[in-house]
Amino acid sequence: MIDSIIDDLIAKEGGYVNHPSDRGGETNFGITVAVARQNGYQGAMKDLTKAQAKQIYLSQYWHRPNFDLINTVSPAVAIELLDAGVLSGTATASRWLQLALNRLNMREKLYADLKEDGNIGQKTVDALSDFMRHRRSQGGERVLVTALNCLQGNHFMITAVERHNLNEDFVFGWIKHRIKL
Repeated sequence: MIDSIIDDLIAKEGGYVNHPSDRGGETNFGITVAVARQNGYQGAMKDLTKAQAKQIYLSQYWHRPNFDLINTVSPAVAIELLDAGVLSGTATASRWLQLALNRLNMREKLYADLKEDGNIGQKTVDALSDFMRHRRSQGGERVLVTALNCLQGNHFMITAVERHNLNEDFVFGWIKHRIKL
């Protein structure tokens, strides 16, 4: 399952790009030069293979942030976190999940509030499990994915551009290819 999800993500990201407005610099299959180097790749970014990119996605964006644990409870949420984590950072995507779960727990009636620290551990997985147990039959999974999309869209429209005005060059594509309500 994760292989096809990463294949879909790579298809969205495309191949080699070196856009002058992208602070990440050279990118291939959505992997920035900095992330490639952090994961041991030392070659030219144009030469990064799809297989190498897939391994980086699996390690850096799936296992390391524990999105694989989220997948055991809700594959749809895990896929959304992977996608958001690639563009916005895995800690940011994880904080969005914690924030959304906190806002959807009816003032702690369903489960205790989470610390919004961007670290997915057992408490976050348990809160997601509790949320799904209480809300799945009411469309809860779709509501949670929609909430994550809204947070990501807000990030694209406001936060990313406020941090770096040149990100405005990418907002249309980010919204077009990443936000699904």
